[in-house]
Amino acid sequence: MRTNIVLDDELIKSAFFVAPTLKTKKDLIDTALREFVQVRKSKGIKDLRGMDLFADDYDYKSMREGK
Repeated sequence: MRTNIVLDDELIKSAFFVAPTLKTKKDLIDTALREFVQVRKSKGIKDLRGMDLFADDYDYKSMREGK
């Protein structure tokens, strides 16, 4: 998809500094978007932490014993 956007020059310089292997703005934006999506997806998984996801009658000990 082709689009035109105005980017903060200082932010672009900082991004290239922390990711020196990236050579073009296209690569930089593509990498940034992929990492953004990955972080957001993993955040959804982390939100499950502490939730009771097992049935009340789930017995992990019997599963370990192969019963």
